[in-house]
Amino acid sequence: MNLYSRLGVIMTAINASFPIEKINDWIFDLDNTIYPAELNLFRRVSLRITEFVASHYNVQTKDARVIQKDLFHRYGTTMRGMMSEENIQPDVYLSYVHDIDVSDLSYDEELDEMLSSLPGRKHIFTNGTVSHAENILSAYGVGQHFDQIFDIVAANYIPKPEQYAFDRFLNRTGIDPDGAVMIEDMAANLRPAAALGMHTVWLASDIEWANRGSDEPFVHYKADNLKGFLRSLRAADY
Repeated sequence: MNLYSRLGVIMTAINASFPIEKINDWIFDLDNTIYPAELNLFRRVSLRITEFVASHYNVQTKDARVIQKDLFHRYGTTMRGMMSEENIQPDVYLSYVHDIDVSDLSYDEELDEMLSSLPGRKHIFTNGTVSHAENILSAYGVGQHFDQIFDIVAANYIPKPEQYAFDRFLNRTGIDPDGAVMIEDMAANLRPAAALGMHTVWLASDIEWANRGSDEPFVHYKADNLKGFLRSLRAADY
């Protein structure tokens, strides 16, 4: 049994304590959350980011990756770093990097049914764009379940985990954090959510920057992927 299989079994038991009766709002990240990380779909976005960086700085791909990683770690997103240091236009950047092919995705009946069965409102809170989220949700056939998509543009280009992004999100949605759960693949993005009073679920990742902080107290629940977590709720007879 591999790591993720073991984790899925463990979480079926742990999630028996998940307070679903207290949840009025379900907050989902998009990339590597709505779809599983093993699809490598976000890799397509990352490659487009590398292309954009290489073109802007007029460097080879190898050097562009170094710049991309450095900006990401220092600013939270490569875009924010390039806005700060290079004065790029964010709409041009976002349009380019999210122009990916998702034609290999198809309707996910199980996810559709599980989202439909969840009580309360459902939201997408992403450092991507509305159009990117809509492409993914449409491909899976689950867009109708979400009350709104809050993206990086709505956050004035300030990404999670910055407190400003969370404040903007709460102001826009009117969510009471005590009755909300946030589900994310980047553990660090759950720190402000927990500080606000939300329940938090981390979707396990073997990506180093995604699992930073995953052993901290602000991560309340862990699962192998979104459908694994939702299955565990069903298994607990909610």
